Amino acid sequence: MLGTRLQEIRTKKDILQKTVAEYLNITVSTYQRYEYGTRNPSIDILIKLSDYFDVSVDYLLGLSEDPTRR
Repeated sequence: MLGTRLQEIRTKKDILQKTVAEYLNITVSTYQRYEYGTRNPSIDILIKLSDYFDVSVDYLLGLSEDPTRR
């Protein structure tokens, strides 16, 4: 679910994978693995993704359908 959500949000906001990877200070291939679901981010990276995309961690993980941060 995480990979699907990341890709969905990123493409909706018209952001490149490279841009997100640079923000997270990781390689593009590492970020791609998050989107493909072959690697899971650390808690720190997950929080940064939540901040960057302005959605809740629960939404990213598929635990909620509400992207609103509280």
